[in-house]
Amino acid sequence: MAPSTAIIGAGIGGIGSALRMAAKGHDVTVYEQSGLLGGKISEFYQDGFRFDTGPSLFTLPSLVDELFELFGEDPREHIQYRKLETSCKYFWDDGTIVNAWQDNEKFAAEVESATGVAKSKIKDFLHKSEQLYDITAEIFMFNSLHKLSNFFQPAFRKSLLRVHEIDAFSTMHNKNQKWFQHPKIVQMFDRYATYNGSDPYQTPATLNIIAHLEHNIGAFFPDKGMYSIVNALTHFARRKGVMFLVGQPVEQVIVEGKKAKALQINNQIKTYDNIISNVDVENFYKHLLPAHKPPLKENLNQRSTSALIFYWGINTTFPGLEVHNILFSNDYKKEFDHLFKLKTITTDPTVYIFISSKTVKGDAPAGMENWYVMINVPENRGQDWDKMITESRKNIIGRINKVMNTNIEKHILLEKISDPRTIERDTGSFRGSLYGPSSNGKFAAFLRHPNFRRKFENLYFTGGSVHPGGGIPLSLASAKIACQEVP
Repeated sequence: MAPSTAIIGAGIGGIGSALRMAAKGHDVTVYEQSGLLGGKISEFYQDGFRFDTGPSLFTLPSLVDELFELFGEDPREHIQYRKLETSCKYFWDDGTIVNAWQDNEKFAAEVESATGVAKSKIKDFLHKSEQLYDITAEIFMFNSLHKLSNFFQPAFRKSLLRVHEIDAFSTMHNKNQKWFQHPKIVQMFDRYATYNGSDPYQTPATLNIIAHLEHNIGAFFPDKGMYSIVNALTHFARRKGVMFLVGQPVEQVIVEGKKAKALQINNQIKTYDNIISNVDVENFYKHLLPAHKPPLKENLNQRSTSALIFYWGINTTFPGLEVHNILFSNDYKKEFDHLFKLKTITTDPTVYIFISSKTVKGDAPAGMENWYVMINVPENRGQDWDKMITESRKNIIGRINKVMNTNIEKHILLEKISDPRTIERDTGSFRGSLYGPSSNGKFAAFLRHPNFRRKFENLYFTGGSVHPGGGIPLSLASAKIACQEVP
């Protein structure tokens, strides 16, 4: 009889785990409390518009491809995506514009033309980012940091010999400031700290590896939008025997001795050989395993940021915008002080505009665009969100109008809003924090919850709140690490 594995939560980490366990020959059942698969990767349709509601950038697509290749199948038969011509377009209030072309030579020339920063500075920085990735990926992204035997593997030993090169004791901002001096280009590369909800003025410069993922490997986009990743993987998983049970909240994990023996669901006990949690770890211990404490207290590390998102149906098109766009704050340090120290929102936030209809034409009616307009906000600590949302909406519209020389409000046909409260409600993210703990601090990577615990023989952890972190690539990496530990 095949071993049985239960997975709690159908976020991307849970879906990746389901496929990996099915490839091991396990009978796999995934329990999802909501009515929709994908966790933070979701979508909705309204009045002819389609909106992706979660992650909007697709990097390291090889981690998705690998899930099909485990079964000897061609990923292109199941999902199609392409590399974007530009990863992001950056705007500042003084009229400076930088288009981050995926051709690094063209990107470096654009930076030099717009700001005077030499092309060589950009290319050297991206080369350094690649080196950081080569040194750290094997240690921090694709293996457990919490298993001593890993540190004796040849790849680990090779990386450890170069660990002094990873800039762990300098902040991202300080390293970028020394490298570029130019405030706009420093800000442009500091932004990568936000990819896992962190603060460039606190997070180690090691996170400059993110520039490598986006610029050297590339920014991609699925032909049918971000939610098509979930559709492709779940349809494939069902073909491989995985059972997805939606609207099925797990009430408790039953532990006997060192073994996670069963799940309680609808007051029934269901036994499994292995259990994998894709639940935010804070909520996992609070609700599903209340008799056991997490290995590290939550206050050892700051929570990552959340988001305030306006989904707007726009009744015209803006040829000057790309798929991904950033309208930068005039005081970045102040913005992060508000996020992490004051737990509020600056009056001068950086605005991100994602327009999938630029590349997926069916995502908006002809002559229109679907705008996903986001600012970073703190996790929910009981702030007056209704007041902050009203004020932030005015500030966001003011920035868009100034940068785009428009009156955007007259073009908004529909509006839907997501904030930390709704994110927490809809995705189970503790306090609406998108990435669990932040990466603020030299040892933040070691403070994340491990993918397994020695006190339990058969309980594993995956998803954005555990090692190695949040976002699609790292959540898929967490599934790979966790499933490697299952016998």
